[in-house]
Amino acid sequence: MQRCLQLAKNGFGTTSPNPMVGCVIVLDNQIIGEGWHQKAGKAHAEVNAINSVKDKTLLAKATLYVSLEPCSHFGKTPPCSDLIIENNIPKVVIGTVDPHSKVAGKGIEKLQNAGIFVEVGVLEKKCREINRRFFTFHLQKRPYIVLKWAESADGFLAPLYKEKTQPVWITNVYSRQLVHKWRTEEQGILAGTATVLADNPNLNARDWNGENPVRIVLDRSGKIPANFAIKNKTQKTIIFTEQEILSTDENCIYENTIFDNQLIERICAFLFTLEIQSILVEGGAKTIKSFIEAGLWDEARIFKGSTLFQEGTKAPLIKGTLKSKQIINKDELLILTKP
Repeated sequence: MQRCLQLAKNGFGTTSPNPMVGCVIVLDNQIIGEGWHQKAGKAHAEVNAINSVKDKTLLAKATLYVSLEPCSHFGKTPPCSDLIIENNIPKVVIGTVDPHSKVAGKGIEKLQNAGIFVEVGVLEKKCREINRRFFTFHLQKRPYIVLKWAESADGFLAPLYKEKTQPVWITNVYSRQLVHKWRTEEQGILAGTATVLADNPNLNARDWNGENPVRIVLDRSGKIPANFAIKNKTQKTIIFTEQEILSTDENCIYENTIFDNQLIERICAFLFTLEIQSILVEGGAKTIKSFIEAGLWDEARIFKGSTLFQEGTKAPLIKGTLKSKQIINKDELLILTKP
């Protein structure tokens, strides 16, 4: 199963909205086939693993290990459980049950009804962890939410004054490149009005090779000018506003909503309908605080730089479980999880 998890991670950033899955086929303590799900719409891990076995007669004596329950329904590809049954594989070991309502135990049941011995729950915690975005989306009906910010050594997000409409960098170039890598790993990136007006950000992944996230912007009263980067239509953008619905097209969607104490819940509900499984919330202070106060976050990634501002916009306060701490050049990166 550990090998299944290693294989599954090869699909990180390319399988969404599908989960990452790895599969290994074993006979007499030797791996005779393996595979992983590479991209949504393409063959699942079990299919790739079975296809990799040159002598298919061996499958009738083998054990198939897979990190997530085999599917039992027709989607963009046929059910993996049917393929396992057709190849007379006698034993299947599963890391964890699939939370998707179309599967959720049905694949296991189909295998058992066909006389296959099924074992479930091997390295289950690790199998759920690598697909935490997928599990959060299907079980909590909202995206997996990562809060990210950089703060000065004295605890400020931004100085009191600045001369230009562009970011004031707290972190070094290596930390900033890491953030762009993160942007390719989440489906959406969210920022508030104040941050967009102050920095005019592109909210893309220009410093890393990968897909740009969907830009999600809060603009209650339409303060963001038309010539700002987030309205350049180079990537899909969703703008939440209280204004009357403006001209909407495929790459610029306006969503009318009320900016009250239920705003964050409504944003999450709307993103769920669009099947956006994860978002990176990059600012500003008021927006991040709103997610913290609503209790709607899963990870917080906090950079602490060596810069001193002495006064300015205070960094958010958050309580979480420290998952890791690392030094990137002279920056400190803390990653917290929600307790």
